[in-house]
This record gives sequence, C-alpha cells and structure tokens, in this order.
Amino acid sequence: MQITEGQPAPAFDMATDGGRRVSLAGLKGQTVVLYFYPKADTPGCTTEGQDFSALIDDFAAAGAVVIGVSRDPVKKLDRFKAKYDLRVILASDEPEDVTNAWGVWVQKKLYGREYMGVERATFLIDGQGVVRRVWRKVSVKGHAAEVLAAVKSL
Repeated sequence: MQITEGQPAPAFDMATDGGRRVSLAGLKGQTVVLYFYPKADTPGCTTEGQDFSALIDDFAAAGAVVIGVSRDPVKKLDRFKAKYDLRVILASDEPEDVTNAWGVWVQKKLYGREYMGVERATFLIDGQGVVRRVWRKVSVKGHAAEVLAAVKSL
C-alpha cells in the first residue's frame, strides 16, 4: 500500500519507550510527525533521532507530536533513548502491522544483496487524521528542519 497526501492516515496503536502506548486515535486533534527508521542505535537512525530531539521544543510549540517507529523491541528502544537522550516518542512495531499498513516494509538492496527492510520515511498528519506530507527514502541531513517547516506551514 502506498500512502499519499490527502488520504486518511491508517490507524496505529503501538507500545512505546517507557512502557506506554501511542495511538492515532489518542492523538486526535494534534499534528503528528510519524517517522519510520530501520534500526535503533545505528548511525543514520541515531542522527535522525538526535535531529528531531534537538527541535522537539519547536515541534511542541507548533502543536506537533513526534513519533519514531522501528521494529525494535521496547527494551531496545528504552536503551536507545537513554543512551542518546532522545526526546521523541519511540514506538515499537515488532509485529510489523504498522510498517505494513504504512507501506514502508519494502524490498531493499545493499551491496547487490536484496532483502526486506524498513524504508526511512516520514508522514505529517494533521489534527483531523489526514496525511498532509509524505517524505520517502529520506536523507537524514536537514530532514528534521524540513519537517518542522512543513508543520509550521499547516
């Protein structure tokens, strides 16, 4: 499934760091930045989490909640968050339900080898649950600032 701008956001309900849960229904009325990353505690994913965390006060001032999603177990997310002092919500999609529903579980290639993995992608969802922006195959450098600018333009 390919998520496109202007369509209703697929529902999600996931376990998060700190033993909590996060759901789209529970965030109704708020702007949501949902970013998918391949694996906690790897270089690109760490930088992305740090970049979003550095701007978290600006996202909050603009009325947005930032959620990073990976297939890592919650215990790994807790360690990842503590190790790098990340300030975003980290959600676990171990069952792959959310990554599949959002179309980010894709075939990838690395050094000629093909495998299935999480595509680095970000979705901006408005307070009515409509997808307003989609970024696919994200390049980490400058991405968090670009997303913040989009949030401010809603």
